[in-house]
This record gives sequence, structure tokens and C-alpha cells, in this order.
Amino acid sequence: MSNTLKVACFGDVCGEVGRNVLIEYLRINKHLFNLIIVNGENSAHGFGITQKIYDKFISEGIDVVTLGNHSFDQKNDLQMFDRNPNLVRPLNYPKGTIGHGYTIVNRNGLNIMVINLIGRLFMEYNDDPFHTINEFLSINKLGLNADAIFIDFHAEASSEKIAMAYYLDGRISGLFGTHTHVPTADAQILSNGTGYISDCGMCGDYDSVIGMETNSPILRFTSKINAHAKLIPASKKNSACACGVVFEINRNGQCIGIKPIRWGGTFLMDKKEYMEW
Repeated sequence: MSNTLKVACFGDVCGEVGRNVLIEYLRINKHLFNLIIVNGENSAHGFGITQKIYDKFISEGIDVVTLGNHSFDQKNDLQMFDRNPNLVRPLNYPKGTIGHGYTIVNRNGLNIMVINLIGRLFMEYNDDPFHTINEFLSINKLGLNADAIFIDFHAEASSEKIAMAYYLDGRISGLFGTHTHVPTADAQILSNGTGYISDCGMCGDYDSVIGMETNSPILRFTSKINAHAKLIPASKKNSACACGVVFEINRNGQCIGIKPIRWGGTFLMDKKEYMEW
């Protein structure tokens, strides 16, 4: 039994091209990882997720799918959030919201808890993520027998994300930011053993405005008349990239290594590098 585990976490999957590039990457590299977490809140044509897409993710070796502010945009089958325990919406949604705010997956004898949180700064109002997670961990960490904890913090502001990481340093194994669709260059291990990155980036077409075709966002910025111009996921396969981060943890749940994943046309990085890591 290995003394360390590698947990791969991927940022927002944006539309069909994002799904395809992520699946292409995983078919080559999923054997490198003990657990795979994917944010799927933009996977259904940029807005929400469907049961069919979730099932496809699971069939391709993804273990947990996290969500965010677009969790419930596809409203034709809301019961799917109760049916699938590894489909995780933000824990700090108001009490009474359907679905699950966390899940636990066993790998190599370790119980790995995956939690989704959503920020409040520049976002729609939700319960305070700091108080929510503090109360949750205080009550549940020992009772649920979690050996390692990973949090997808779906938030707009990098300040809110890194504040959360320091707030939880030593209490969780890793925190990865999602939502902005832009990969950051600050992957690090904090002083008490928590791995952190402000944003994984997205899995999608990077010849775009955060995954969307450029015309509608430009219209929104340049004309009040077009403030609600329809957003359509960009779909150029040759500029599609899968972006995420890999945390390596020891059997005490501490992060001992962290490395970004940038795989695909835009970043022009050597695919072999990630196959050998």
C-alpha cells in the first residue's frame, strides 16, 4: 500500500469541448491518480449539469463532481441531486436545499472527504462559508472519520479564497479555487500542511472569454442594450485545455506536494511531463 495518495482536482468544465478535453486527458492519465474531483457546474452547455453528463463523468473514472452558483440551472431533473451522493453542491447553500454538501470516498484505506463551498464576495448571497465550514468540521470531522479533507471553494475573489485557506490551514488537506475559469500561478503548501491554489482554471476552449464565444461578452460590456446577450460556450477543439491541480498527501492527511495541470493547445505544455509525474 502506497504511503502517499495523489488527488487530481479539475476546474469548471465548460460545455462539450470542456467535457471532451477532460475525458481525453483522463483516458491517458487517470491511472496516475488515486482520486479525481471535477467541478461540473458549467458542463451542460455552460450552465449546470445533467444526469447524463454526471453518469459520463463517473464512467470515465471521475469520483466526485462538485458544483457552484450554476448548480441548479438545468431544472428538468432536480431529484438527481438527492440520488447521487458524489454530486456535491455548496455546503453553505441555505438549509433545506436539495442535494449533498459533502461526500466521503475511501481510497487505499483512507476516508477522503470532499466538500464544496461557495463564496459571498461579488457573488449572490448565501450562508457565511467561514462559519458554515468551521461549525461543520467542529461537529463532523471526527464523527465521520475523515482522514483527509479537500474543499472546492467556488468563489470570485482571490482574497476570500486565500483567507479561507489560512483559516483552515492544518485542518484540511487541500483547498482548490474554482469559478473564475482562469488558472492562477500560486500553487503552494501552507505552513500547517494544507495545499492551496486560488483557481484551477477551467476545462474548455481558452480562445474565448472565460469559456464563452467572444461576441456576446463584448456586447455586454459595450452596450446596455445587449446586457443580456446570450452566452454560448466556445468550441474550438484546437484551443481546448484541461486545467487542474494535483495534491499529494501522506497518510496523515497532510499535503506534501502540489502541482498544476495545464494540458492542451493553448498552454503548449509537454503532455509527457504529466504522464511521468
